[in-house]
Amino acid sequence: QSVVSDYHSCELFPERWFDLVLVLQSKTEVLFDRLQKRGYSEKKISNNMECEIMQVLLQEAQEAYSKEIVHGVPSNTVEDMESNVERVETWCEQWIEDHKQV
Repeated sequence: QSVVSDYHSCELFPERWFDLVLVLQSKTEVLFDRLQKRGYSEKKISNNMECEIMQVLLQEAQEAYSKEIVHGVPSNTVEDMESNVERVETWCEQWIEDHKQV
């Protein structure tokens, strides 16, 4: 069985559940504009900006899971997002092929 999970923390899930972990990353100016448009408070924007600058989520993922399965991917533009979807689709297709029962 295959499962795709979208979550913002590594604390709840054991490594054995995952074959691939993608951490979406944004340029700070892109992230700031996104959060501001969403109406986030100044404190929440500041916290998110600090986490992005310090790459906190990427580091947490690398500490929680095998570094070989953790990948940071850009998420600045629609093109980035489309590329990420294509990357996941390709990866899933290959995973299915590699794990077929013979």
